[in-house]
Amino acid sequence: MPLNIRQVAKLAGVSNATVSRVINGSDLVTPETTQRIRRIIQELNFVPNRSAAHFKRGKSQIYGIIVPDLTNPFFMEMVKIFEELLVENELELLVANTDFHSSRTQRSIHRMLLRRVDGVAFLCSEQQAASLESLVQNRIPVVTTDHHRTAIGISDIVVNFRDGMSQIVGHLKELGHQNIGFIGGSEGLATSRDRRDTFLNAVVKFGMSSRDRWIVAGDYKISGGTAGMEAILDQDEVPTAIVTANDLTAIGALRKAHEKGIRIPEDISVTGCDDLEISDIVYPPLTTLRISRRQYAQMLFDALQIGAEELSQPGKVFSLPMQIVIRQSTGPPRAHGGQISLGNGAVTATRTPR
Repeated sequence: MPLNIRQVAKLAGVSNATVSRVINGSDLVTPETTQRIRRIIQELNFVPNRSAAHFKRGKSQIYGIIVPDLTNPFFMEMVKIFEELLVENELELLVANTDFHSSRTQRSIHRMLLRRVDGVAFLCSEQQAASLESLVQNRIPVVTTDHHRTAIGISDIVVNFRDGMSQIVGHLKELGHQNIGFIGGSEGLATSRDRRDTFLNAVVKFGMSSRDRWIVAGDYKISGGTAGMEAILDQDEVPTAIVTANDLTAIGALRKAHEKGIRIPEDISVTGCDDLEISDIVYPPLTTLRISRRQYAQMLFDALQIGAEELSQPGKVFSLPMQIVIRQSTGPPRAHGGQISLGNGAVTATRTPR
């Protein structure tokens, strides 16, 4: 038969309320009695059920996080670090994955409501966002990412892609590149538009060139990077460098380049974004933009804590910086801008002699 508070109280010779106070850290119990009760709990390996106490106070001690693609290592790493942070604060985590489907987003929000979580980190793009008002109406604070707006009870973390893209395009400029392409994210997503627009702004800022046919959509996955790279290589002329929306896209681009016999970075430089752990393992190691998962997780936690304290107030905006990490996937452009051309299915790199 499972142990309960009444049995602990009987053995300690105190009331059930006294045991409950000790379990919940109250200072209304004398040190001697507290020590005696804790010793009995330890000897009996008694694990108190905190759920009733939490719900009585209106708190579940559970935070929720909703991500668009849990197979993406970026989100896997994020969830891991966010959970570690919650555990340090004696909190638990409920994870939901939408897989970019609006119906799953709705169900995920419904799960959070049923579990009465104390806050929700919503990492999906604006276009997958179901109504978040139901959470706030139930006094559950929310923090989003890159929605570029706040509301009562809803904060937002803005990843500084403008500065990040400026760093990555500026790096290519310093190497001598002039013509660069871009493989973006899924069509219709706010995050995809942000990354494409900040790329184009950086191209203009540094006086470089791109073309419509060098700017293609991906899907934030390896398959999208592979297809995007193939679409660019199918052009009569190709850029000397390609910037991608995230590391998985860049890895897909690298794979297609290897299949075509194109050398990276001698023929084309490729850059990513996120700095996944595998980005330093692929060949060649990937030049990318680092987003600190630990800093990101801390901002999510801080935003939810502030939201819980000021639920009737407008949310706050947090800015998350990016930092370029230079590795071996970028180098000087092909000599004198020599073009890579496609002929009879074969890929060859043409160069002007030095």
